[in-house]
Amino acid sequence: MSELDERTIGDTAFTGAVPGPAAGSDSDTGPGTGSGTGSGVRPEPGTRPEPGPDAAPAPVGRVRGLWRKLLLDLRNPLFRNGYALMANTAITAVLGMGYWWLAAQLYDPADFGRGQALITAMRLFASLTALGFVGALAKFIPLAGRRTPELIVRAYAIAGATGVTAAVGFLVTLPWWGPTYASLGGFGPGLFFLASVLVWSVFTLQDVTLAGLRKATWVPVNSIGYGLVKMAMLIGLAYTLPDDGIFVSWIIPAAMALIPINIFLFGKVIPRHVRKTDSGAPPPRLPEIGRFLAGDYPGTLSILAIVYLIPVLIAAQVDEVTFGYFSMAHTLGCLIELLAMNMATSLTVEGSFDRDAIAANSRRALRRAFMIIVPIVVMTILAGPFILRVFGSDFAERGTLLLQLMALAVLPRVLIEIYLSGLRARGQARRLALVQVGLAVLVLASTLLLFPHLGVNAVGYALLLSELLLAALIFNDLRKMLKYGKTSQSTIARGSL
Repeated sequence: MSELDERTIGDTAFTGAVPGPAAGSDSDTGPGTGSGTGSGVRPEPGTRPEPGPDAAPAPVGRVRGLWRKLLLDLRNPLFRNGYALMANTAITAVLGMGYWWLAAQLYDPADFGRGQALITAMRLFASLTALGFVGALAKFIPLAGRRTPELIVRAYAIAGATGVTAAVGFLVTLPWWGPTYASLGGFGPGLFFLASVLVWSVFTLQDVTLAGLRKATWVPVNSIGYGLVKMAMLIGLAYTLPDDGIFVSWIIPAAMALIPINIFLFGKVIPRHVRKTDSGAPPPRLPEIGRFLAGDYPGTLSILAIVYLIPVLIAAQVDEVTFGYFSMAHTLGCLIELLAMNMATSLTVEGSFDRDAIAANSRRALRRAFMIIVPIVVMTILAGPFILRVFGSDFAERGTLLLQLMALAVLPRVLIEIYLSGLRARGQARRLALVQVGLAVLVLASTLLLFPHLGVNAVGYALLLSELLLAALIFNDLRKMLKYGKTSQSTIARGSL
């Protein structure tokens, strides 16, 4: 079955081979069990049918039903991409915990905290524009046709150039950012920092490019290779470069991964995508993409402030050791939050392929997201102290509450991300920007107000309170979005704002 054929799979993909709910239903139930014996003979009224000789015990039947349902989900690109991105987050979390556990054992607390701070600053500037292109690439790659290579290359170039320019401004004003970043002073460290920003800008866009091309199943493969090489280099540099080994081991494997992934993309995946999507319809024009970015980027910039700017501000206010404890809990909390964004990214891609299915796909994505995320949130809240104790007792003592608050905040974040993805797929960029800017203002303002009283835990309280409030404000609009059937073309016309 070709990729374009797969997008025609509707609700019947979730009901198995036997007739299930009526076409167009968004029910996720499997085939009905019926009451017959399978022999074609209907049992007498009031009698219980005898199980056949091959009847499986009920638990086995349930396991088989869940396995069949998963296999059917994987035939649908919405869930296949979403599950692949969620699997990538899980792999990143496991390898990341291994990496930071090794770092905590091999490096002293000050070097550990400084390495975290440098990585956070690098990711802030690398994502300054790259993160803004995530929504645009997810939306327009499915529609770009023959202009797909040009779209991706332009995104790489603009993201890298603006990230490096912003990083230059950071280095020029380095004394303003406190002693934690003093190690970047000098020509050599500064040049390496700029190169790392450029590398991470492209590295950030690779995953969403694969997702937009419906090849998100390759993202976990990339993450596994990157994570293993990163840990190996971390161990080696602990003895040869103890002061900066964490930062160097983070960025060199990323640079190594750029070459094979982009050869794969531009040599095989993109040409195949162009052939399969070349329907003769004109691809999106640059002004159309520009209008979308004009509405989407301010909101994305606001989310960037939440994810990366807040840790940089915290690093400028506390010592390196305290930041190390904060950053470990914050990193784990962000990984859980990323799960909420993964299914939303897949939803944006599929909304661009099939705009009439946005409402139905949103309902399915919301259900699947909660099925996966709720148990993880509960487990994190209960096991938070034990998770952080792996890195050391001080990590558990000073980071548990922050991790628990951030995990709890992911529940309203699921609603927000599904809503944002629906807006993005419909091209409603102004409302998209308004919601994202509003969330950023709420989180930043509440963090600044609470920090003098609560310390680093203010970040967790700010996220939880702000996301609960925003989820309540958008709830009615989200319900309407989920109830829509076919979406009128006037609502989601290309480039509509």
